[in-house]
Parts: sequence; structure tokens; C-alpha cells
Amino acid sequence: MFITKKHLSRRMVLRGLGSSVALPLLDAMIPASTAWAQTAANPQARMGFVFFPHGAVMSKWTPTTVGTDFVVPEILAPAAKFKDRMTIISGLRNKPAESNDPHGIVAGTWLRCVAPNDVSDPSKGTTADQIAARYIGQGTTFPSIEVGTPNGGPCAPGYSCSFGSSLSFRTPQQSLPIETNPRKLFFQLFGQGDDAAERAAIVDQTGSILDSIMGDASSLQRKLGAADTAMVSDYLESVREIERRVQMMKSQDLSNVEIPNAPVGIPTSFEDHLKIMFDLVALSYQINLTHVASMMMEKEVSMRTYTNIGVADAFHPLSHHGDDPEKMGRLAKVQAFHTSVFNYFLEKLDAMPEGNSTVLDNSIILFGSNMSNSDKHNHDPQPNAIFGRGAGTIKGGQHLLYPQDTPQANLLLTMLNRAGIAEESFGDSTGAFAEV
Repeated sequence: MFITKKHLSRRMVLRGLGSSVALPLLDAMIPASTAWAQTAANPQARMGFVFFPHGAVMSKWTPTTVGTDFVVPEILAPAAKFKDRMTIISGLRNKPAESNDPHGIVAGTWLRCVAPNDVSDPSKGTTADQIAARYIGQGTTFPSIEVGTPNGGPCAPGYSCSFGSSLSFRTPQQSLPIETNPRKLFFQLFGQGDDAAERAAIVDQTGSILDSIMGDASSLQRKLGAADTAMVSDYLESVREIERRVQMMKSQDLSNVEIPNAPVGIPTSFEDHLKIMFDLVALSYQINLTHVASMMMEKEVSMRTYTNIGVADAFHPLSHHGDDPEKMGRLAKVQAFHTSVFNYFLEKLDAMPEGNSTVLDNSIILFGSNMSNSDKHNHDPQPNAIFGRGAGTIKGGQHLLYPQDTPQANLLLTMLNRAGIAEESFGDSTGAFAEV
């Protein structure tokens, strides 16, 4: 056995011009013999995926008629003013989301439509939002953003807990965390600093830091083994991505957009928390910081109460209504409240002019859940509504009903296609919807 490791300090950093950047853990840091322990004239459609838990009271979600002459149902009524840009899609089933655990994989399979343990096709399992980020997100500062209000989520035995706490998977096994703190999200989007002057100074400083470490990084790589060289190369790719974002931030023309001062933190009011997260997503769409966003309004197995609308029951127990009309009425009231806050987001987007239309007109936003009847924990039929016209690719103003067992994946494939992403299949899809 030959011991050839060169021992570097775990605290080693890349230095340049008075600045330093820490390194990831490298093999060379382990002592020898120690084991590894846009333009407005041609707008790009924005894509949004807004998730709510515990399904819907389907009789109060689904219109009684199909086509354009439908009455907006109770749960969606708070967004009725956008009926012309509302597409309700009924009859879909997300079979890959079905498991013995009622809640643990619900969030993580919503935009995936591939079971967590299905490895039959390694090319599948990336969520729809992340496929969108690959194609329509690369020209923006943030290919995608993942936001919400809950911290964590339920864990299903035998599965990664990320399937209960994340909506987005960059790869079949790599989930993306949800940012729940509006202050942190603000800093992520606009740079640290409480006002415009501080943010500008920090952005300039960050740019010089990233430029200055490259010489030291190249010198280090010449001294490392193959595995460490590859790791540092990957790390530098991440540094370059940060630099790209910084440069995009520096070049962003914000002269016509009023960016508020940084929020203090997480509001005590749930409604305020939701609204400020939606505010930041809307602003990100408006100035093209991102074209792709996902939002988890609340987690599965939520014990939140909604006394602000007169519902004292905890959300999850209320979702087990046992077909009691009074409980179903209160549950529908909670679900309509979620729609009312989502409508606040729609109004924000509709108030943002973009060429001859608005940001909402140029958006494709899915509002729905990965559960149907919460009392039965089933996934058939799913509550789905798309808002926006996708820059003219979505008809809007209709209720579509598809045959039993039509895959939910067909809807996500359709959304990707309408955003200009020429995917032929997605998850367990059988084809896109021409009628949407």
C-alpha cells in the first residue's frame, strides 16, 4: 500500500486581493491513512407551480358543466375575475404518487409523475419545473426559485424525507430546498443589504472577490490528484454560476421598478407570509430575474388553524371530514382562502404591463394539489387549474374533462410544450392536450 495523499488544511481557502473563499472538503484534506468517513415584444412565458396540500372538496372545486359556459365553483370563486384566463382540467390521475404512505411522497411527486423508487428509466424523475429551468431559465439570473411557507414536511418510511418537503428535483434524487424566509429570499434575489446603496456596494464587492480567486484556484489544481481536481472543477463551475448571477444582477435595469427595502423576517401572520412570498415571486417575474418558480403554500399533515376566517379546526384533522357536510363546508372555506391569497398573486401579475399585455397574460401557472379527496388520500381525480395565457399559447376560459385514468403527466407535458419546450414525453404521459 502506497500512501500518496498530500494533506491540506481543512481551513484552506482560495485567496485574492484581500478576499477569500472557502473550499469544499477535498480528499487531500483527509490525513493519509484516514478513511473517507427577454424582450417585451417577444416575451418568454413564465412558468409557475403553486401547490396546496390535502386536496380539495371536489364537488366544490369542479364545475358542473364542460366547455366555456361554466360557473366558477366555490373553491375557485375568489379568482373568478380571471375566468377568461382560467383553465380547469378535470379527470386526471397521478398514479406514480400513490403509495402506502398517505402524505410522505405527495409533495415530491406532484411535478414528477414518477414514483420515487422507480429507476426503470434514469432519464425520468426530474420535475417539470426543473426541465423548464434548463430550457427557459438559463438566460435569467435564477433558472428557478423554490419558495413556500412550511419548514420541513412528512417523511414516508423507505423514502427520502425530501419527498415530503420539496416540490422540485433537479435530478431524480437531488431535491431543491424551499426558501421560507422572505428576508433570505430577498437577499438571494437582490443581494444582501437593506437598501439599494448597500446592495450595490455588496454586488460590486462580490464580483471582485470571484474574479480574484481564480489565479489561486488554478495554482491549487496543479497540485491535486485527479479526484480532487475534478471536485475543485465542479466547485469552480458553481463559483462561475454565482459570478454569472452577480453580473446579471449588476446589468439588470431596475430603473423603472421600485424594489422595497428588505423584509425583517417571517411574518407572524400566515396570510402576510404567503403574500410577501408571492410579492417576491411576482417581482422576480416582472424584472426577469427568473422565468420559473414553484410555491408550496402549506405542507401535508399541516396542523395550522384558520381562525382568521372563523375555522378553528386544525387543517389535517379537518381534511378527514368523513363526508360530514359541516366539516366539508369548513374545509372548502379553508381551501377558498388559499385561492383568495393566490388571487392576490394573480392580481399582482395582471397589474404588471408587458408590451400589449401583462405578466399574467404571459404566464402559465398551475394551481393545484397532488391529492383529490383528502378523506380517502386518493390521487384521482386531481384538482388542477391553469392561470394565464402563456404569451398566447393557452386558450383560457374553459373547463376540460378527460377520461378516467388520464395521466396528470399529460398536463405537465402540455405546459412545457406551451412554454416552447419541445419535450415529447414526461413521466408516465401518453400525450399532450391539444384542447388547452
